[in-house]
Amino acid sequence: MGVRRGGVSLFWRKKRLNVEFNDQIALSTALEDLSFVVFDTETTGFNIFGEDRLIEIGAVHVQNLVVTDNSFRTYVDPKREIPQIIKDLTGIDSAMVANAPDSFTGVESFFRFTEDLKATCLVAHCLPFDLSVLKSELQRQDYEVKLPRGIDTLDLLRTLNRYGAHKDLADYAKECNTPVFERHRALGDALTAAHLFCALLHQLMERGCRSWGDLLFMADQHRRQIAMS
Repeated sequence: MGVRRGGVSLFWRKKRLNVEFNDQIALSTALEDLSFVVFDTETTGFNIFGEDRLIEIGAVHVQNLVVTDNSFRTYVDPKREIPQIIKDLTGIDSAMVANAPDSFTGVESFFRFTEDLKATCLVAHCLPFDLSVLKSELQRQDYEVKLPRGIDTLDLLRTLNRYGAHKDLADYAKECNTPVFERHRALGDALTAAHLFCALLHQLMERGCRSWGDLLFMADQHRRQIAMS
């Protein structure tokens, strides 16, 4: 959308949500010195740039290669009815989100949580979807945010040759002997993903992964293999 002034088309610029991440660090930084925030979202469906909306965000902090007690959770008012299939899956109904923050406030609160922890990196199981959820909600309010490098646990599983097309988060956690928390709830799945992530980091360390640079290299390994095939 824009207006013309003096024969020049002026387009509205998106507002920037300013969030500081501790991502300008040396690639030689040891894994033990990195701060990760592992997060998950719940939505009314998968059409996140269309009719579906965010209903919950959960996150947990990983430091020194262990899951800490620092966690975040908020419901979000989707401004629409929650489909019955989502109610059955998550246990979240309209009454639970009726007095929740709007999407912008919820997303901003999550980013303040990451900022307070001086997060180097965001981590999720199927990261592109969860990042797209956050971006879509900001876009609805004409906001954008510059995100740091992210790590997808699925990429690490592929690097370790543990990926399976028909496996879900709980399957991987059980295979790696890590705990499974409340499923299809944002904080529960974030906790499950965080413990899985720590286990995968230790497995990568057995293969020589010691630093931030090593982790980035290994996270992209399967993509390079695809590009070269």
